[in-house]
Amino acid sequence: MKALIIAPAWVGDMVMAHTLVLALKAQDADAEIHLAAPPMTAPLGARMLGVHQVHELAVAHGALGWRERRRLGLSLRRVGFEAAYVLPNSFKSALLPCWAGIPRRIGWLGEARFGLLNDWRRLDRERHPKMIERFMALAYPPGQSLPQPYPAPALRVDAANRDALVERFGLAAAGRVTILCPGAAYGAAKRWPAEHFAALARERLKAGHGVWVIGSPSDQELGAAIAEAAPGTVNLAGRTRLPDAVDLLSLADAVVTNDSGLMHVACALSVRVVALYGSTSPDFTPPLDANAQLLSLGLDCQPCFQRDCPLGHLNCLRELTPAAVARALPWEPSACPSARSAEAEGRAEP
Repeated sequence: MKALIIAPAWVGDMVMAHTLVLALKAQDADAEIHLAAPPMTAPLGARMLGVHQVHELAVAHGALGWRERRRLGLSLRRVGFEAAYVLPNSFKSALLPCWAGIPRRIGWLGEARFGLLNDWRRLDRERHPKMIERFMALAYPPGQSLPQPYPAPALRVDAANRDALVERFGLAAAGRVTILCPGAAYGAAKRWPAEHFAALARERLKAGHGVWVIGSPSDQELGAAIAEAAPGTVNLAGRTRLPDAVDLLSLADAVVTNDSGLMHVACALSVRVVALYGSTSPDFTPPLDANAQLLSLGLDCQPCFQRDCPLGHLNCLRELTPAAVARALPWEPSACPSARSAEAEGRAEP
């Protein structure tokens, strides 16, 4: 079978989309699975086991991109796909499989997609409350129970790129490393305060840990504020590409992160993750690794799912103290440097 997955535009959703790849491969180990993904998330597809090829859809997030979707769709006709799985719920996401001439087009019923999808499903939110369940369910006939346990997303590490990054930035990667991910693209109500990250960084530095900040260009100011308040912290926010973040996160003894795309990336590397929840809920997109620990105060106003705190105080995150987060972290290395390096090599690309 040759199948095309229309992949999500958000980093965390893209990581979770690997569960669909794994579900399809579990049913047909010889299946040839391709992804069509926007530039932001396409590099992650190249790091997923079971993905044959990634086709970049050069359309800005939220844009219709009619011409580019049609161009890519027509170019993919030669592959001879038998099925397409459309993960985003938008009308425009279902256009490409039609132009690609794919006979079976599967997805959840969304924005007026009756004519675009010919194997559409009506979502039962109680039956499939988690995003990964909604992704995996498309791999099976309607109504079929999902096999347990659910497959966990996993990303491969490029060892050569990782080592080059360590040299390029002059990182001390042979000791204990704590990585902070202070960003969250959705909004400020998902971000633990920068002063809390800085207080935690000072304690980790005092204990002899290296502390790195990783994030997107929009997180540069956050990273700079943390590094200024915690001298010795290395601010890499905005200085790396997404694949670089994958490789650097694999070196961490611990990752402290908001509910964000990088949280899911870190979980897919099986490093120790402490995930901080404010306005959102782990019921829909929880960390998907046994090494992850979730921290949430469970206030009456949580979860509000707002981009900014509607009450103006952000107590759900401000009252989650650095001391409470510190108690969730390992203060000794989770593995000796040589063992951690060997583990990363095991996930490295050939």
